[in-house]
Amino acid sequence: MAATTHTVTNQVPPLVGHDVFAADRALTEAVERHLPPDVLDGARGELGELGRAAGSAQAQAWGRQADEQPPKLRTHDRYGHRIDEVEFAPAWHRLLGHAVSAGLTDAWGRPGGHVRRAAGFLVWTQAEAGHGCPLSMTHAAVPALRADPELAAQWEPRLTSHVYEEGLRPAAEKAGVLFGMGMTEKQGGSDVRSNTTRAEPLAEAGTYALTGHKWFCSAPMSDGFLVLAQAPGGLSCFLLPRVLADGERNVFAIQRLKDKLGNRSNASAEVEFDGTWARLVGEEGRGVRTIIEMVAATRLDCVVGSAALMRQAVTQAVHHAAHREVSGGPLIDKVLMRNVLADLAVESEAATALAMRLAAAQDAGTEAERAFLRIVLPAAKYWVTKRCTPLVAEALECLGGNGYVEESGMPRLLREAPLNSLWEGSGNVQALDVLRALRREPQALDALLRELGAARGADHRLDAAVRELLTELADLGVAEGRARRIAELLALVVQGSLLVRWAPPEMADAFCGSRLGGDRGHAFGTLPPTLGLAAVVERARPVAG
Repeated sequence: MAATTHTVTNQVPPLVGHDVFAADRALTEAVERHLPPDVLDGARGELGELGRAAGSAQAQAWGRQADEQPPKLRTHDRYGHRIDEVEFAPAWHRLLGHAVSAGLTDAWGRPGGHVRRAAGFLVWTQAEAGHGCPLSMTHAAVPALRADPELAAQWEPRLTSHVYEEGLRPAAEKAGVLFGMGMTEKQGGSDVRSNTTRAEPLAEAGTYALTGHKWFCSAPMSDGFLVLAQAPGGLSCFLLPRVLADGERNVFAIQRLKDKLGNRSNASAEVEFDGTWARLVGEEGRGVRTIIEMVAATRLDCVVGSAALMRQAVTQAVHHAAHREVSGGPLIDKVLMRNVLADLAVESEAATALAMRLAAAQDAGTEAERAFLRIVLPAAKYWVTKRCTPLVAEALECLGGNGYVEESGMPRLLREAPLNSLWEGSGNVQALDVLRALRREPQALDALLRELGAARGADHRLDAAVRELLTELADLGVAEGRARRIAELLALVVQGSLLVRWAPPEMADAFCGSRLGGDRGHAFGTLPPTLGLAAVVERARPVAG
């Protein structure tokens, strides 16, 4: 066959060698908005380094390799001894090591730590999302352990360390450790109060022997785990180390690794406890209350992680359209494609703005901001994570058949997209948590109204949507059947209030007109064809280095 038949033309160059942080104007502006001036320059430098690393050919190769070489379970050694180890691809360790060294498990003790970490998490997990699980678990364990100051003093310095050390050894011998979580059981799912794992007190005060199972155990290669079990005083929280202080391995029988739709690089396991040593965290019978701060932190990471997937999908779609020629000109200049890309960009920016606002509330730590989190966080977790899958699917379609091919990276994003909607409580759990906050905590509604009041009068469609939300909230006694509607509308009006205050006018106008004013269809790409769409798309466009 003649070689000329294989001449390659009109193919898009790979998006490589760019700064993932600097190219994301919604994220860089959010960081500037939410960080105090005295830490902003340092944070910009850190995030710029991380952004350039995330956009490098090396990080992209690590992400691909980690996905193509999923973890393997080794239950026994060659002699028949039980070892229960999980082997990961070298690329996984490189991704995780880079993330830890960049401070992505260190938020609780630094000024502006949650904003800095959330921005870094959003940037770095665009290279590969699966290793975000142990990062999230480790970060989130800190507030739960603070229920026991002695345990916190022992473990927190290693949890927040910028040193990654793989391998199972006593925690005291390691400069940095990772944590996982075990709550879900076969019979209960999200109903953790139905857990059957037993915790029997041992002679040493505060120590117990655990017997039972966990249907989903996150990050089973970790150094320690927070788990729930039934103690004599009721459902309680426990710290379970993988290796005991004397170097002996704790009883932690990994039965199998889950074969998942996506998140292939990350190990999720079924584990059995049989006289497994553990230490009580907090008080007996208050396990859910103790671990709830960990759940809140991981829920925020679900929002941030979905925003990262959305941003990466939009980035790839806009980059493709900017370099692909169709009918004598760039695809990005075609009116209908511009509409699709703008619609995707609006959704992505709204997700980023909301995620970073929640991180800023975590940093503030005031009672008003904690109340804001109690009502807005479950609504954001509900809505942003649900919007992720349709957005990624539409972005994949922007690449045509090329997007359906594994080499494009888009199928990996699509397989990953549903996860955050399931993790840490699926949609109904989140929507009901919104109602619970509204019913039990008047200060939560007050905090929400103060937030929305800051944008009052800026856009008539936003004002109307706020009135609609208040009508929905008029009778919470019979609201359970409307819980999803309430959560969705709540998340949308908060996103709208953020965009009308902080985003460019064309971005805010597109959001309010389509998401709140109803001037759109049911698919992406049905925005009203205003003159501002080109600017919306250009704002989302990445620039290669």
